[in-house]
Amino acid sequence: AVHGEGETTCTSYSQGFDACNSELALSEYGRLYNWYAVNDDRGLCPSNWHVPSDIEWTVLVNFLGGDELAGGQMKSATGWSEDGNGTNLSGFSGLPGGFRISNFSNYAGYWWSSSSDDSNAWYRSLVSTGDQVNRGEFNQKNGFSVRCIENTAENMGCTDVEGCNYDELAVFDDGSCEYDSCVE
Repeated sequence: AVHGEGETTCTSYSQGFDACNSELALSEYGRLYNWYAVNDDRGLCPSNWHVPSDIEWTVLVNFLGGDELAGGQMKSATGWSEDGNGTNLSGFSGLPGGFRISNFSNYAGYWWSSSSDDSNAWYRSLVSTGDQVNRGEFNQKNGFSVRCIENTAENMGCTDVEGCNYDELAVFDDGSCEYDSCVE
């Protein structure tokens, strides 16, 4: 979906343009995806990139000072309503791209993680009224933004919990799992 597309109940909180104009919203915020698109084997991200897991989001937020401080560093220095702009010290450039549930609103930005349970998936959000990063679970049918990160040595490893060298931080299996060398 695109923010404002086909909606009569869209509300725009964007600074400087009407975010309910779907053409403007697409160029500024990009698309909103349900979690099924995030989890699709064809992949939303370019080759050698992936949607971050809930653990990877947590690592980023903790590196930036935790839930109460990281949001201000992740929000763009422009584009948020009223006094909601951040410093963008992290380079994340988060914008209030909104979300799609039964209608649109863009006072916040929501980003999916690649982690889920049966019907909900983990996300992170930034809001215009503070510097916090919010973490929660939402129904996988809802539309949020997606941010891709590059595959690196830090997020690759043995992802099989049965492997002797299982790495809980690994997102992609690199074929390194060992099964015969476990020390008991």
